[in-house]
Amino acid sequence: MSAYVDSFYSRTRRPTAPRAALHGSVAVDVAIVGGGLAGLTAAIEIARAGRSVAVIEAERIGWGASGRNGGFVGPGYATSLSHIALMAGRDAAHELYRLSIEGVRIVEENLAALGPTDNVATYGKLSVLRYSDAPALLVRQEMMARDFGYALEFRDRAQVRGMLRSKKYYEALFDPQAFHFHPLNYAVDLAAGIEALGGRIFEGAPVVACDLDGATKVLRTPGGEVRARDVVFATGGYTGSVTPQLRGAMLPIATYVLVTEVAPQRIAEVIGVPYAISDNRRAGDYYRLVDGGRRLLWGGRITTRTSEPARLAEQLRATMVSTYPELAGIGIDAAWSGLMSYARHLMPMIGQAKPNVWHCFGFGGHGLNTTAIGGRVVAEGILGTSDRYRLYAPFGVNWAGGPFGVAAAQMTYWTYQAMDFVREFRSARAG
Repeated sequence: MSAYVDSFYSRTRRPTAPRAALHGSVAVDVAIVGGGLAGLTAAIEIARAGRSVAVIEAERIGWGASGRNGGFVGPGYATSLSHIALMAGRDAAHELYRLSIEGVRIVEENLAALGPTDNVATYGKLSVLRYSDAPALLVRQEMMARDFGYALEFRDRAQVRGMLRSKKYYEALFDPQAFHFHPLNYAVDLAAGIEALGGRIFEGAPVVACDLDGATKVLRTPGGEVRARDVVFATGGYTGSVTPQLRGAMLPIATYVLVTEVAPQRIAEVIGVPYAISDNRRAGDYYRLVDGGRRLLWGGRITTRTSEPARLAEQLRATMVSTYPELAGIGIDAAWSGLMSYARHLMPMIGQAKPNVWHCFGFGGHGLNTTAIGGRVVAEGILGTSDRYRLYAPFGVNWAGGPFGVAAAQMTYWTYQAMDFVREFRSARAG
């Protein structure tokens, strides 16, 4: 079992002792492989319904992308509504988007239900343009209000640059219902909630073999086995070879995050709001104030390389300083990476590979709301209370192309990066 990666989140997480690995044989109604937010959400929904559940995690709870991300919670998916409509049809696309909004509410409900903690949600998210296109934002604002009853607020260039002192930015949409928080502490709180309801959690327990053909499914770890009627695989970017079909359907994409030294005055000179902030590029920057505004947490860049670059902190610092030159020379306290799981279609993969064998992964790029709704609809499917998981049927567990798929994903990113550069250059020349 590995320690948590060194990050702002691991340094400030709520202290918890490592849980025991699995020893001997355990029988439950539902076994969940993966202690990230999708698996934990499914587990707590199942435990609340009075069913017995066990979560089997190879490392620690929230060890992967669930505990390393930007901490933004807002509606949407990693791909656009129009792209979803092409794959699933307009009506299904709208139902799916409503589920993504519900995912935000699930996180809010869990934060309230898990009892008083110091994991306070800070509301408000700015989605900013790095080239001028106010008409496109106004169209989106109108569509969200008309189709989903979801209110977004337009901010013009002067308003944006009054809040974010960067010449890189133009117009923005403000979402007052989105929020940011500490994702690793949220995972820790979910785990505690599961155990309070009688659920069991095993850490340092990688699944090394499984038998999924009989009425009772069997998952084997180095120290024991779990027997269950239903099994859920929620392993995300760290899916292993025990489930080759799931592993082959996933593109592991790395993203990177840093946190600055304590520098509240310098940060306040350029960032005047406590909101979550992201730009509109394919792999844009995302950042927010943390530690009571004393530090800046900054994320961005994506790559298909799964190893950490030697100069990670310097690369991210350069991106940050290109946006806010006034932050040149600011110290970096920690920098880290995490693996997100993407499908080629950029949508979550949710459903059953065979009766009572479920999968719930592929949440890269928009994971905090979609892991929540993914966990809920899978739990509903297991409990027989709804079949909403079927809305994700158009987004199958299809082979991602292996090394060729990885190369294609990287080339696609570079292409979008070049297109974004051209648009930014033209806006800068136009003033």
